[in-house]
Amino acid sequence: MTTPKLPERIRRLEELCNNVWWSWHQQARELFRLLDYATWRTSGHNPVKELTRIGPDRLEAVAVDPAFLSLYDSVMSEFDADIVAEHKWYANNYPQLLQRPIAYFSAEYAIHNSLPIYAGGLGVLAGDMCKEACDLGLPFVGVGFMYPQGYFHQRISADGTQQEIYRQLDFETAPINPIVFPDGSRHLAAVQLGDRPLHLGVWQVRLGRVILLLLDTNISENDPDDRELSARLYVADREKRIQQEMLLGIGGVRVLRALGIKPSVWQANEGHTAFMMLERARQQIEDRGIGFKQALEEVRATTVFTTHTPVPAGHDVFSTELIDKYFGNYWPSLGIDRDRLLQLGSVNGVHGDGFNMTALALRMAGRCNAVSRLHGAVTRRMWHSIWPELKEDEVPISHITNGIHGPTWVAPEMASLYVKYLSRDIRDLVERQDDTGLWARVHDIPDIEVWSVHQALKRKLVTTILERATNRWADADTVAEQILAMGVLLHPEVLTIAFVRRFAEYKRPTLIFHDLERLKRLIRDPRRPIQIIFAGKSHPADTASKELLRSAYMLAKEQDVLGRIAFLEDYDMHLGHYLSQGVDVWLNTPRRLQEASGTSGMKAAVNGVLHFSVPDGWWYEGFNGTNGWIIGGGPETAGSPNEDRADAEAMYDTLENEIIPLYYDRDRVGVPHAWVRMMKESVGSIAPAFCARRMMKEYVNQMYLPALQASAGTSPATA
Repeated sequence: MTTPKLPERIRRLEELCNNVWWSWHQQARELFRLLDYATWRTSGHNPVKELTRIGPDRLEAVAVDPAFLSLYDSVMSEFDADIVAEHKWYANNYPQLLQRPIAYFSAEYAIHNSLPIYAGGLGVLAGDMCKEACDLGLPFVGVGFMYPQGYFHQRISADGTQQEIYRQLDFETAPINPIVFPDGSRHLAAVQLGDRPLHLGVWQVRLGRVILLLLDTNISENDPDDRELSARLYVADREKRIQQEMLLGIGGVRVLRALGIKPSVWQANEGHTAFMMLERARQQIEDRGIGFKQALEEVRATTVFTTHTPVPAGHDVFSTELIDKYFGNYWPSLGIDRDRLLQLGSVNGVHGDGFNMTALALRMAGRCNAVSRLHGAVTRRMWHSIWPELKEDEVPISHITNGIHGPTWVAPEMASLYVKYLSRDIRDLVERQDDTGLWARVHDIPDIEVWSVHQALKRKLVTTILERATNRWADADTVAEQILAMGVLLHPEVLTIAFVRRFAEYKRPTLIFHDLERLKRLIRDPRRPIQIIFAGKSHPADTASKELLRSAYMLAKEQDVLGRIAFLEDYDMHLGHYLSQGVDVWLNTPRRLQEASGTSGMKAAVNGVLHFSVPDGWWYEGFNGTNGWIIGGGPETAGSPNEDRADAEAMYDTLENEIIPLYYDRDRVGVPHAWVRMMKESVGSIAPAFCARRMMKEYVNQMYLPALQASAGTSPATA
């Protein structure tokens, strides 16, 4: 990063902006906002970019500004305390177990918009886990990929076609730094890919005291083609995919060793990372001269595997030809033959069904979990064949329901309201966010204050949509009807429903169009209208979902919907904050038993946005009858031939008879008291139960500590 010379009094601003701790600490964000508001705003809330643009005169001015310096000292004091972590939950409960970290492997991480190295929910969960590990004081190191082109930027053409645009990350203005040796070399480790070695460099991201290591093949030791291997997230080509997963799993283990990092527990987030377990077994065999059977048991003892995919087609499977090509020289180092390796990746114990990465992980991990209660039951059924001798409910796959990182996703305006009525300060609120007693007091907040904050967030969303449309209008190839589709006619007083998530067939994004005339009557109602916002990306190779996206976009352009349907292109974390904080209803319509958990609805719910969903994933356990609405029947109706029709009719009925009347039932000053009571019930019931703090404590107590006990012979008490 090239920055102007900082005055001595504020010299640590550079250190702070290169640690994304600032991204979830409101005081730190206020500091950069106060530094130069216009630059903060145009930088996309990226302090690294802000510092490269700010002039020396402004820096000299704030270095003698008492208000700025007071906030600066307060932020740096809190930052230093979090790095030391002496007061944190983990240090208070397990001080004897702080020496060696948990290594967390994931194909993607969503940390902040300045690092676009994520595609969706899997990355958001990984990012939230890293942040919560920091907040709890948990020793934690993440391993992933540095995708300089990341996931694509989305542009929708006038005919509704999704266009994928890849842009190179500007490393000079991102909170990321390369690991470089004194001689200038970045080479840290290598992985043999068939007949050639592939060399790895590493970028480092700091999240408080948590370190995220991102592997990179774009270093001088590699051939030009190989330098592009880590450029993009989730390539469709199967051969490149297995190469990427070898680099992540095998290369990630070798990078940790090269850096002298010796994890106590290893966690694999989804099957993409499972080669990590094979490499650890190989290292045990090479270092200690033990056999594969013993190495496997030792790897299993310290390995946690989390699966997120409830449908067989979603799991990575590689052909035996690819395994032969890339592991022909590898399995001898494990002391096993080809058949034994293929058996590890088989679903039914025979290798004719391909090499399944989830099957490999389930066989090599000692502790396995799904990500919601319902997903746990689905997953035990799906993988029962790996344990044919057990009854289905005895299959050793538990569940830990996902949660969200509250400080990242709760709007600052809402957080201030919660502090005012529930807690003594923001630190107390964060530390007690999994305390149901604290959140029970949300009902004491005056209705008018809740509604006023919600309306302010809704106006902020509408303003953001208008700004995005204005910027789009500046493009020469943009026509007026596209601007209409981007939501310029949305009104903050109208009941606003959002369908915001990855576009995929099983999520049924266009289910609400099932009876278009009935929907249009609701949209055009002069007294109690509704408006709908769509946002989300289709996978570049998913033609069917692109057609669904196109149909939503084209309907948004129709004149007879009065501009009350909008499609917001290029959905990302930044836009996600405004949407999850500023709409009224969060719509979710997956086919039953096909959503493992989902977290977007949790983000909305803790901001008082009411959830309206099929009872699948987390909502199956989160819905209590008064904190939102369900669509249709329960899991027992999954696969019904009339599922779409029945769910659409149930959705319309609930909108017409419950949601719309409740929203528009106002007192003389415009407050919908019954609606606000539901908002408060949503916050009170969902915030403590579906927060990352609760989730991470469960990982510690149910997964990490038993693994530590198995490897060290200790028996730590559960907190």
